[in-house]
Amino acid sequence: MGINYCLYHMDCLEAMRHMEENSVDLVLTDPPYNLGLFMKNRATNLKAMRKNFFGAAGWDNLPFEEWAGDMDKMFEGLARVVKPKGSVIMFMSIIKVETIISLAEKHGFYYKTTGIWHKKNPMPRNMNLHFINSTEAWLYFVYKSHTGTFRNQGRALHDFLETSVTPSGEKAFGKHPTQKPVQLLSHFVEVLSNENDVVFDPFSGSGSAGVAALQHNRRFIGAEINAEYCLNAQKRLDSVEKSLQ
Repeated sequence: MGINYCLYHMDCLEAMRHMEENSVDLVLTDPPYNLGLFMKNRATNLKAMRKNFFGAAGWDNLPFEEWAGDMDKMFEGLARVVKPKGSVIMFMSIIKVETIISLAEKHGFYYKTTGIWHKKNPMPRNMNLHFINSTEAWLYFVYKSHTGTFRNQGRALHDFLETSVTPSGEKAFGKHPTQKPVQLLSHFVEVLSNENDVVFDPFSGSGSAGVAALQHNRRFIGAEINAEYCLNAQKRLDSVEKSLQ
């Protein structure tokens, strides 16, 4: 717990039961893509190339039906805590986008667009065998409305974003296998929320969404079930708050 943030060490469904209704302005999250079993069955040899390969973490290899059921429950919880006209940005594998849209719409989230994040310096895995994986998709929803906060300042904002991958300096408090760069998350915080708004990440991981929120004078709520990641994120967020005082 910090001055402007609250981090729950628990499953996000349980965490949302502790949260007030209509209390969240922006959901900014990177849930499990559930690609572990899919990737392990392909000849990519990812685990041998990276010690913290996400497929080895244990939380990304559920049967599809079980994963979809968990995502359904997540959207049900979000429908209680997100304000009408509140926004959701969710990173997701492109092969799961249709499933996520269907589940979100079921619970009152209006689908706006699917965008792409391009990593300018991805790890060149198997570069002599196939195209390097340098993109991830993100989805944008608004709850119970067709429009929400959109602070574009008169600019034409594209749904194609480019940044480098997470720099080593953002991993000072511990590494996470799917950590997103603060620069990327800050873009969504600035455009889709206002100062003093509440940003919520149900899968907080390394706490990057919280860092982006605090740095832009927003409040943050996070949930992380893994004890190590949760502790690392708490230390990181405490450090950010201290630097801003």
